[in-house]
Amino acid sequence: MRTLNKFILLALAICCFACSEGALSPSLETSSVSDTDAGGGNGQGGPSAGLITAGEWKDLENWDFWRNLGQDEAHNTTMSGLGFNTAGRVSVFVRDGAAQPLRDVAVELYAGDRRLYAARTNNAGRAELFANLYEDGALPPAAELSLRVDGQTLSDPVTYFTAGTNEIARSAAAPPARAELAFIVDATGSMGDELEFLKRDLTDVLQRIGQENANVDVDVATVFYRDENEEYVTRHSEFGRPLAETMAFINEQSAGGGGDFPEAVHSALDVAVNDLQWSTRARARIAFLLLDAPPHGDDRTMNEYRGLTVRAAEKGIRIVPIVASGIDKKTEFLMRLTAIATNGSYVFITDDSGIGNDHLEPTVGEFEVEFLNNLLVRVVGEMVE
Repeated sequence: MRTLNKFILLALAICCFACSEGALSPSLETSSVSDTDAGGGNGQGGPSAGLITAGEWKDLENWDFWRNLGQDEAHNTTMSGLGFNTAGRVSVFVRDGAAQPLRDVAVELYAGDRRLYAARTNNAGRAELFANLYEDGALPPAAELSLRVDGQTLSDPVTYFTAGTNEIARSAAAPPARAELAFIVDATGSMGDELEFLKRDLTDVLQRIGQENANVDVDVATVFYRDENEEYVTRHSEFGRPLAETMAFINEQSAGGGGDFPEAVHSALDVAVNDLQWSTRARARIAFLLLDAPPHGDDRTMNEYRGLTVRAAEKGIRIVPIVASGIDKKTEFLMRLTAIATNGSYVFITDDSGIGNDHLEPTVGEFEVEFLNNLLVRVVGEMVE
């Protein structure tokens, strides 16, 4: 791995859920920021929380920017080998009779009898579907498309995103006030003391997540991964375990392995999507994918990876990649496509803090530089509220 300070970034990303105070401006000298400004220390004499800086980019809300990237020859060449096609986006808004959004409603896109995509609405009542996410052929005519909402086929005409949003009025019971968070963490070499930092502070992290979302039952699962032909490929801790058991699992982990650039990201995602016991109804399901290296790029692995994003979308799991130093442009686009496919967003560590190796400059529009802890608190709040 090319990640001298990888898990400092990853551990701080998790341990800094604490505070939601003000964000940095892009020009702010972070060396002058106090612990109070940044979110304070960990109270254990270790590295202070709230030092890492990051940005967030939502391609689904900046769709013209994303489409223009695909028309740029250099960027299109980089993205073309990833096997994603986002041209057939279909946007759906599900509301009740009072125009209030309905969350966690199952929405399916069909062409004739063939199901093309499935997702669940977020807390804004929106679901994004794709007519041919993994196909390069022509899009099905809009006249051939239909939507199913909670298993009922609608007769309303369907439009692609370029022609507007498909608005659907329904009645549906609200999901339980439950939010499920999964942390999928690279556990390859060069982690050492950084992993110990994570062990010491995770209890505090979970307590603060609960404090920020006091009216929601927050449950947490974890997946650690390395790579093939190492001590292990994945290890995980399931939802529903008491905090003491979850901490015991975390404390058993150690850093090791690695060596080449790609890692077993697809194996970890498989466990997170298919093995973790996600609820059938929930206010929010979020999978934070903390990494600085891509999955292996062979056809079989990439096919599995793409299939897992489809399955995540169907279950309503929104994947939020958090990328640290070491990624390349191809990995950036893969992670952004992962966020697009699962109705998530893309988070990237920046150089503003001066911590860690140089970070790749993302190909995005204007964004706000924030302390990573504040950013993640905000992301969870936005998805759970």
